[in-house]
Amino acid sequence: MAAIKLTALKVANLTDTGRYADEAGLYLNISKDGTKSWLYRYQLNGKRRWMGLGSYHTKSNTLAMARVKAVEAKTLVNRGVDPIDQQSTENENKKAAVRKFNKDKKLKSMTFQVCTENYIDVMKAQWSNEKHIQQWTNSLTTYAFPIFGDMPVKDIDVEHVRLCLDPIWNTKTETASRVRQRIESIISYAIANKFRETSNPAIWKGLLDQFYPKPEKVKQKRYEQEGKEKHHNALPYQEMPGFMVELKKMDGVAPKALRFTILTASRSGEIRFAKWGEFDMNRKEWNIPKNRMKARKAHRVALSDAAITLLKLLPQVNDYVFPGWKRDTSMSDGAMSAVLKRMDKKSVTVHGMRSTFRDYIGEETRFPYRLAEYALAHQLTDDAEKAYARGDMLKKRFTMMNAWADYVDSQLIPPKIKVDKPLSYGNE
Repeated sequence: MAAIKLTALKVANLTDTGRYADEAGLYLNISKDGTKSWLYRYQLNGKRRWMGLGSYHTKSNTLAMARVKAVEAKTLVNRGVDPIDQQSTENENKKAAVRKFNKDKKLKSMTFQVCTENYIDVMKAQWSNEKHIQQWTNSLTTYAFPIFGDMPVKDIDVEHVRLCLDPIWNTKTETASRVRQRIESIISYAIANKFRETSNPAIWKGLLDQFYPKPEKVKQKRYEQEGKEKHHNALPYQEMPGFMVELKKMDGVAPKALRFTILTASRSGEIRFAKWGEFDMNRKEWNIPKNRMKARKAHRVALSDAAITLLKLLPQVNDYVFPGWKRDTSMSDGAMSAVLKRMDKKSVTVHGMRSTFRDYIGEETRFPYRLAEYALAHQLTDDAEKAYARGDMLKKRFTMMNAWADYVDSQLIPPKIKVDKPLSYGNE
C-alpha cells in the first residue's frame, strides 16, 4: 500500500500555492488566494481528467471525507464509468426533481379560481366596459366556483363542467352558453401557460355538443312555447307615432334620452355616455368613438332635424348629454327601461326600438338595405361587399333618418317653442 502523503494537521497548516498528493489519486489544491479544495485525478480510455471533490472544510469536507469520495470515484473508474459524467447526470436528476416538485406545487396552487383571476387581469385591458368584467366574475362565481373553483385547473374534467351546466342549460340557456364559453377560455389560458397538459373539457364542438342541444335551438323552442319573439321585443312600427305622443308628455332626462334613442336608432350605451363634444350641430353629425361601439369601430350618426332640435333644447348640465343624478355622471343603466315600464310597455325593450326602425325602413320605404345597416352600425357579413364598401353612406343617411323622424313624429303637434333657449329637464 502506498504511503499516506497527507495528514489532517498537515492539511490544516499548508498555505503555499500548489497541489499536494495523497493516496488513491487524491490531491489537496491550494490556489493563489489561499483557497483549499480537493481534486481527484484519474485516467479513463487513455484520457487524464481532474475531478473536483469540493472545498476543504474542517468539519464538512475533511481529509477523511475527501478520501471516501476519491475511493467512490475510483470504483466508478474501475467499472469503466467516468465519475465526472456520472456526477453531472446526478446533478441534473436532482435539478429535475426540484423543478418537478416546484411545478407540482405551483400546479396544485393554480386553482380554477386563481386562474380566472389571472385571466381577467390579463384580458381586462381589451375590455373597455367595466360591466363586462363584472359579468365574467359574477357568472363564474355563481355557477363555476361552487363546483370546481378550488380545484387545480389541471384536474378539471368534463364531468365537473357538466355539474356546472346541467342545472341551467335548459332553463337559463343564454347564461349557460356564456358560462361554458368563459370556462373554455380560462382553461385554454391555463393550457397555454402550461398549468394544464390535457385537453380542454369545456370545448363545444366534438365534446359538449354530444351532451347538450344547441343553445339557439333550446332558446327558439322556449320562445315558441312562451309565445315570445326570439330577439329583443320591439314595438310594432305601426304603434310608434302614438307611442311618441305619450313619450313627449313625460318630463325628465330618461324620456328625452329614449326619444333621442328612437330618433337615432342607437344602442342604449351609446346614448347614456354621449358627450356634448361628440356632436357637430352645423354638420348634423354625432361622432361616437370606437371604445363605445360594440364593434370597436368609430361610428358617425346622421342626425335628423328632429334630433338636432331635441339636442338644442337640452340644458348642458355637465359633459354628458343625458346626465345622472350625481355630479359629473351619466344617466343610469335602467333609466330608459323604467320609462317603458311607467308607460305600461313592459314587454318592449329599449334595444328593440332599433328593430322597430329596421322593420319600418324595410317594410314601408325604398331605402336600400345597406343604408339601414350602416345607420344601425351593423358590420357587413358578406366579404365581397366589405371589399367594395369604403364609405359609410352618411350623406344618404340624412334623408333616411329625416324620413324616419317624420314618421315617428307624425302624430305630434309641431312645437311652438323656439330652439335657441334650452329647456330644463322638468320634474326629474
